[in-house]
Amino acid sequence: MKIVEEPNTFGLNNPFLAQGSRLQPRVTPSPVSGPVHLYRLAGKCFSLTESTYKYEFCPFHNITQHEQSFRWNAYSGILGIWQEWEIVNNTFTGMWMRDGDVCGARNRETKVIFVCSASSKLAQVSEPSTCLYSLTFETPLVCHPHSLLVYPTLTDSLQMEWDEAEQARYEGLITEQGYNNLLRDIFEDAGLLKGQRVKLPERFKYFSI
Repeated sequence: MKIVEEPNTFGLNNPFLAQGSRLQPRVTPSPVSGPVHLYRLAGKCFSLTESTYKYEFCPFHNITQHEQSFRWNAYSGILGIWQEWEIVNNTFTGMWMRDGDVCGARNRETKVIFVCSASSKLAQVSEPSTCLYSLTFETPLVCHPHSLLVYPTLTDSLQMEWDEAEQARYEGLITEQGYNNLLRDIFEDAGLLKGQRVKLPERFKYFSI
């Protein structure tokens, strides 16, 4: 698995350090998923230097951080590896990079937010809470008002299941929670979310009697 690693002669990238000291991924990235027009970002990387840190964002792969310092223990690490989408109201609202380097009692993770712009670039990185990062990625690929809709990315069969769930909710056959659980199942089947459910024989297991 490729990890973008900025070469230098200091810190964790020091070639004289043991190999185990270099960047080590905890998990394998999830398969590419979501809006097809964003697939062209796979295999590309974008960098941004803010203050003393350089960030590398590789969509559908990982995010790394490298301290631009001459300190012997300058930090280089993984801020997250591509896992799943955040979906709200039929819209892709963020890309989650999880399972980064250990940070206290948790692992570092990053939410990537897409913003319309004339060119594709890594625009901003912040740390709103300890070990949790927010990254803003600007690109013309999301400028169309329908560019981040979830429904069009689904197969015909999964769209039909969503239609049936909508109808069932409209007719009062399922609760709101049941509807949301059905949608999560559909999104998992589409590869947009990481699987969490216990497999049961019937799709509409959330229907109220």
